[in-house]
Amino acid sequence: MKKSTTTITLIFVCVLVAVVGYYTYLTGRSRENQKEAVLSEVQLVLSRDLANDYPPTPKEVLRYYNEVIMCFYNEECTEQEIEDLGNKARQLYDEELLANNEPEAYLVRLKQEIEDGKEADMRITSASVASSTNVDYFEEDGYDFARIHCGYTVILNGVSTPVREVYLLRRDENRQWKIYGWELAENVNPQNGQ
Repeated sequence: MKKSTTTITLIFVCVLVAVVGYYTYLTGRSRENQKEAVLSEVQLVLSRDLANDYPPTPKEVLRYYNEVIMCFYNEECTEQEIEDLGNKARQLYDEELLANNEPEAYLVRLKQEIEDGKEADMRITSASVASSTNVDYFEEDGYDFARIHCGYTVILNGVSTPVREVYLLRRDENRQWKIYGWELAENVNPQNGQ
């Protein structure tokens, strides 16, 4: 009887060691897979579902738009990724801006701008959106608008240059802020913002 109890205990311990060992193997393997599954910056930007997770404020719209722009000029993108990023940018545009930029023509211009930027060794090293308190909200022609400044540090042919732009966003019928247009800050009249 003692021998059978010892045998059963030994078998139980062996099975337990095998189960614990197999579990340890599987958890270690999943950690390795997690390390390998790190998304690139482009994939991270493209992974945002704007239909269900649209940026709620003008500042957040521009933050996401800047992430898209920085991918264009700072990351090595495939042709498909450029098209996908371009489509993400278009989802942030107001309907009037979209009407003036047919998708095919927009993508052709976008690819050319990116290629020109690469040839000039252009990179955007930083992008900063003005604080929420610096957003100028106003109403015109029955629409809600927001004007917000954005600063960029652009390196072009090895020379760092600050660039400031003023973005105009318009709230659509779904109450989402869409990019209506933008202009270099130096070209905007500070009295009326135009």
